[in-house]
Formats: sequence, structure tokens, C-alpha cells
Amino acid sequence: MQLKQRINAFIKLGKFLRETEVETEAEKVLKKAQAENGWFTQENIKFALKSWAEALSEENLQQWVSNYKIEETTPKAIAVVMAGNIPLVGFHDFISVLITGNKVLTKLSSTDKTLLPFLANYLISIEPEFKNYIEFTEGKLENFDAVIATGSNNTARYFDYYFGKYPNIIRKNRNSVAVLTGTETDADLKLLADDIFTYFGLGCRNVSKLYVSENYDFEKFFKAMFSWKEIIHNHKYINNYDYNKAVYLMDSFPLLDNEFMLLKEDTGFSSPISVVFYEKYGSLETLQKELNAQSENIQCFVSKAGLPNEIYYGKAQNPQLWDYADGVDTVDFLLKLP
Repeated sequence: MQLKQRINAFIKLGKFLRETEVETEAEKVLKKAQAENGWFTQENIKFALKSWAEALSEENLQQWVSNYKIEETTPKAIAVVMAGNIPLVGFHDFISVLITGNKVLTKLSSTDKTLLPFLANYLISIEPEFKNYIEFTEGKLENFDAVIATGSNNTARYFDYYFGKYPNIIRKNRNSVAVLTGTETDADLKLLADDIFTYFGLGCRNVSKLYVSENYDFEKFFKAMFSWKEIIHNHKYINNYDYNKAVYLMDSFPLLDNEFMLLKEDTGFSSPISVVFYEKYGSLETLQKELNAQSENIQCFVSKAGLPNEIYYGKAQNPQLWDYADGVDTVDFLLKLP
């Protein structure tokens, strides 16, 4: 396959995703995906599809590939082990393998088995040559040249053991943070609420930790969070909220509570569902040094404080094609394989 063929296929996929609301077949797939995973609500799946529809525009795809010299060579087989915390979380790895002209051998998460095969079948329907480049397996991964695997810190040790002899990208737990100076507008904080609550906070790009200035007044923050108050009607979410609240209260941890989310002062990054950790900082200069020291734990950070590499409120869940997980350039990795 030529690069132009692959780009055109992804452009058509993006167009298709923009039209899924009127596609009966897609609606059936969405309902099946939700039945398999209670966290995959129709709203969250459609949000993921909309994000990919926007990313897979002709302009974005051309800008993405223009950063590399992609030559037509003998395809390599790339094993991709998918996570399943949010809908289509491994799709970027999937298209990175294909855009570079390689074959993707995909092992799906047991909690996200429906959406990616549906999109893969559509790709094959518009570009039949993809049939020779896309394979899904439920068994042991075999006959591959490199691997991209995403999981928890625990599964990463397993991946290191089994895949260490292959060229690899192995991803561990990461979380995202926000920096609040007290100068944020109501609009800023409502966008931050999207960064916190989209996908119920299950994604590595969800803000799970706040850094707040000394004497920060949370009243304005909590007022903005009420744009997501309906989240409490999801039974899985409210069960987590009730459980975490009970555990913290039994241990006498001081909490800030607005009846559907909890704020807990904590130096950690990975907060439980319905909980956001916060930590106070003295100066932005000191905070920047701490963020640099904790870079291996942070996926992205949201702010308008003028810090390097910050992204604006509301953008955490809408990465561009050239925004790579863990800061590891997947396409560059694939192009440099021996």
C-alpha cells in the first residue's frame, strides 16, 4: 500500500465518524460496547468517536505525516496490547502502525472488544488492502517484530519480562494535573470540569490532581464543577463516590465535598474515581521544578499560568495526532525499527 492510500482511507474514516449518529449499524455497535463495559456510556463512546472524527481530518493527517520521512519498505509486524480504561484508548497506536506501512497484530482489552474491530472493518471496506495489514488475536502473541503495550505499573513488569527482548514501547500508569492560581474565570473552571469528569476520570489525560495556590478559595471551583452534577446518577460512579467517602471518613481524613466529588489533600497523583487530590504550592518556580521531577507520573498538565508545555483548560481529552502518550513518539519509534 502507498502512503497516499493509507491517508485517504483515514480521511474517509474521519468523515464516516462524523456521520455515525445517523448510522444504524454504528448505533448497534455502541450499544454492544456499553453492554460489555458499564463505564462505556453512549455519551462517552460518542465523545471518543467525535474526538477521532475531528483528529482524522485531511489537514491534520497531512500535518502529522509531514513531520516524518515515511518510505515504502517491507512491512513489519507490530504487536499492540491495548488497554481498556476508556473507549478506543489504543486507537492512536493502531493507526500509527498502519500509517507507517506496518502490519498491526492487536490484542484487545477484555473491556473494549467491540469498537476497534468495527472501525477496522470499515477501513478494510474502503481500502481492501488493509485486510493484509490488520489482525486481531485472543491467544498468545506470536511472530511479531516489535511491541507496543499499555497497562498498569503491575502489568508493565509482566510486559517487561515477556517483551523485553523485542524493540518495545511499554506504558505504565500516568495521570494529569491542573495548576490553579486563583485568577481563573468561571469559563476556565467549567472547561476544567470537562478535563476532570469526561470518561468518569478513568483516562490518563483526566485531571486527577490539582496544584492550588496558598489560601486558594475552592468556592468558585466547586460552583463550576456543578456543570457535571448529573454524573452522580450513574450507578457505578455513585457507588465509588459513596465507598471512597466512607473509607476516608472512617480514617478521619479531612475532605472537601460537594455531594458528587471529593477533594482530598494528598501528594499522590492517582486518585480514585470521584476523588481529586490537591496540593498547595508556594511559587510557580518551585512548582515547575516539582513537575519536572515528577514528569514520569504526569501525562499532561492543564493551566494558563504560563508554564512550559501546559495545555489550556478543556483540551486534555482532545489530543492532536502528534500528541504522543508518555511523550514517546510512536511513529519515530516505528520508522527506526531495524
